Amino acid sequence: MLTLVYVFNFIDRQLIVILQESIKKELNLSDTQLGMLSGFTFAIFYVTLGIPIARIADKTNRKNTVAISLAIWSAMTALSGIARNFIQLLFARIGVGVGEAGGSPPAHAMISDYFPPEKRSTALSFYSTGIYFGVLIGFLMGGYLNQHLGWRTAFFIVGIPGIVFSILFFASVKEPKRGTTDLNAGPSADQSLGIVLKKLYSTNTFVYLALATGLHVFCIYGLLNWAPSFLIRLHGMKNSELGALLGPIFGLGGAIGSFGGGFVTDHFGKKDKRLYLKIPAYAIILSIVFAAGTLFLQNTTVSIICLGCCAAFQSMYLGPSIAVAHSLVPASMRSLTSAVLFFVLNLVGLGLGPLVVGIISDQLAPALGNESLRWAMSIIIVIGALSTILFFISSKKLVADLKRNS
Repeated sequence: MLTLVYVFNFIDRQLIVILQESIKKELNLSDTQLGMLSGFTFAIFYVTLGIPIARIADKTNRKNTVAISLAIWSAMTALSGIARNFIQLLFARIGVGVGEAGGSPPAHAMISDYFPPEKRSTALSFYSTGIYFGVLIGFLMGGYLNQHLGWRTAFFIVGIPGIVFSILFFASVKEPKRGTTDLNAGPSADQSLGIVLKKLYSTNTFVYLALATGLHVFCIYGLLNWAPSFLIRLHGMKNSELGALLGPIFGLGGAIGSFGGGFVTDHFGKKDKRLYLKIPAYAIILSIVFAAGTLFLQNTTVSIICLGCCAAFQSMYLGPSIAVAHSLVPASMRSLTSAVLFFVLNLVGLGLGPLVVGIISDQLAPALGNESLRWAMSIIIVIGALSTILFFISSKKLVADLKRNS
């Protein structure tokens, strides 16, 4: 049920990506404005409110927090369809960000209470497949609805089912006891926000991990959010073709990579905990190679194959990263720990990735025309290399921090 909530989360979050060329044409928007709608504006409210909502979830019923959040972001997705200008659509996207702020951190904490440490990376990775099934459904439905009914109707049709599902979720899901799967867990003491932040900041593994994931997610959204426009502008594809193509590429490829990342790290990490972070680093290196192929190989078929491989390797990081973060803190801090991780991850990644690519594309457009987007997106190759270095540094700190926090 939590994974299905995450599916709704990413259907509503990424729907605008498959619709953005139609929205740009009707509302006469720039690439910078598209980057704000699909990235920065959403992210700034998502990450800012994520911490106080996670704090509430750590002290109250997490299941209720998730259900209410789902209802809010689904309603705001539906309202996006009535926007008549950039400002109105901007406020609707802010509403989606506000709602989604209460989704993942409480869900992460619940999953860590359902599964013991040696299975958490796999469980959290299974949950994270919701990202990619959400992208799959959002792209398929968005592409079809955009073609036949228009982008406004697409927002409305996609948003309403989430409101219904929030009621089902509230009625059927049980709240797990905090810390029930932890070995040698002591009493779950309430911790202030300051204490949690101080502990996380003093833990070297977490600091480097947060920065590494933030830079990596910059690459993910720099590629994901601009892939439809890239294929339209530089490979001559039609808007009507994109949903059916990109849905399976990002959806199935990402889901396989996400679950595979958790399964592989749980398997090999039993003997060497550092592999929980080294394996994602190796996967990112491979994703950089395929990202370069996507952007610079001229054959459309080969470029698309590289895009699918890149998506699969990019997605291997999240479950292991959350599992490591949760292993560094007691159960009473886990929602807030996820929120802090997601604050950095989404502020840097989701907030800046699409926006920076859009700004660079606009600046290069007078000289390069459509080629400006290709070169703007190539920034993800450099950022990906920096992310890999930080993952390796974090892995070197992990064993010592686990001992210190045991």
